Amino acid sequence: MPLLARGVGVVSIVGPQSHNANVLLTDIAETSRAVAATSARLAKRELLADRLRLATPDEVAIAVAYLSGELPQRQIGVGWAVLRERPAPATEATLTLADVDAAFTAVGQVSGKGSVATRKALLADLFARATAEEHGFLLRLLSGELRQGALDGVMADAIAAAAKVPAAEVRRAAMFRGSLFAVAEAALTAGREGLRGFGLEVGRPVKPMLAASAPSVEAAMDKVSPAAVEWKLDGIRVQAHVRDGEVRLFTRTLDDITARLPEAVEAIGALPVRSAVFDGELIALRDDGRPHPFQVTSARVARRGAGQDVPLSVFLFDVLHADGTDLIDRPGAERNETLAALVPEPLRMPRLVTDSVEEATAFFGDALAHGHEGVLVKSLDTPYTAGRRGAGWIKVKPRHTLDLVVLAVEWGHGRRQGMLSNLHLGARDPESGGFVMLGKTFKGLTDEMLRWQTERLLGLEERRDQWTVYVRPELVVEIAFDGVQRSPRYPGGLALRFARVLRHRPDKTAEEADTIDSVRATAAF
Repeated sequence: MPLLARGVGVVSIVGPQSHNANVLLTDIAETSRAVAATSARLAKRELLADRLRLATPDEVAIAVAYLSGELPQRQIGVGWAVLRERPAPATEATLTLADVDAAFTAVGQVSGKGSVATRKALLADLFARATAEEHGFLLRLLSGELRQGALDGVMADAIAAAAKVPAAEVRRAAMFRGSLFAVAEAALTAGREGLRGFGLEVGRPVKPMLAASAPSVEAAMDKVSPAAVEWKLDGIRVQAHVRDGEVRLFTRTLDDITARLPEAVEAIGALPVRSAVFDGELIALRDDGRPHPFQVTSARVARRGAGQDVPLSVFLFDVLHADGTDLIDRPGAERNETLAALVPEPLRMPRLVTDSVEEATAFFGDALAHGHEGVLVKSLDTPYTAGRRGAGWIKVKPRHTLDLVVLAVEWGHGRRQGMLSNLHLGARDPESGGFVMLGKTFKGLTDEMLRWQTERLLGLEERRDQWTVYVRPELVVEIAFDGVQRSPRYPGGLALRFARVLRHRPDKTAEEADTIDSVRATAAF
């Protein structure tokens, strides 16, 4: 169904290929709201496709980025402190996508003394030209809170529908380009011919292949057997590109971190290969071979300079290209043969090929005994499906759970508008008789759970501000999490990693919740 476009004096229907006027930010905000309001994937696709058809070639990449909840500039150095004070909204929608993109580019280029004040001034000028609805959209976009269900898969389908090209070709082009923005522009301006221009390039990162989850090794082996079973490390995913002795390292978000990791560059640069693309992990290990806490690894990666006081170990587990040959479409077993021929064992991820659940389970136990997260169970036949979470790789980790108390809750956005969503979680402190906050989560909540907790928590309300409802600490929730890390953000100095709600526990009182001592015992720093 085509979207309504503004005419002169009338509202008219614009056809799929019309590019008569620049797209306004309000058009994108309207589409975002409509996409968030529907749970049907096909309906989301059609809404997005209709909007993209109306964009000019210069606007397509921006429209795709904003409707995906991202910025083409990636990061522009703006946090809530800068956004808190804003001018009154405009009464008329005049901002174009080009206006907003230019403003974000200008903000991102600000640096040096007085940069905070300059960013505030630039954003104040932008918000002064935005309507009330556009204010809300820009706030969610800049804060990363634009959760509307327009994920990469839906957006790829929408681009394909708008350009009238096969969705598989859009996904493959996005895999090689590492971004849907440029792919959308090529598809909508040059069709299939434009998409054929994308291929694997040494030096340009691709999105990493992702893994599905299984509750146990046995469940994973039921889906993939025989399989390669590899350690799963709690490190930093890295993609290494080698060309004529030069090494470049990219994160899973495709950021270039080469200059920060000279020891990894040296180790990979010494491999007997002229050109290659490797997938692997970097991790900080203690002298006994066990891993440091994740924060030690992440801090080391974030630090610019040598940082040899905490060197990172390299563990490579896949190869996508080697000396002129693309391997991305080859079976996993064949890619591993090439990897083993190029990379010595100390630099490869520990691996077992088996069809025995008992052997795989023992290997899982060994990974845990070495202090690692768990294992990945990998098909020997699957190609490297970059950027997708398929059935070829399955991760298995032990699940940690805690019963925690809800201290406050934030209002939801998008399809959760009007419901209390993001839970503030606390552990019981036996000494003070109060609670220690450990973080927030909105993950794992079904629509039914959201409705139930909204009614329940409003009944426990003590006070509220614009975003948050503070409640009596009575509702207990069972939380699954991957680990505990040090955090200066919270009074207890700890935070849960990847926390998600398993279920509400109205059958438990707050006095039965887990204590902060239990959490500290789990941390094992």
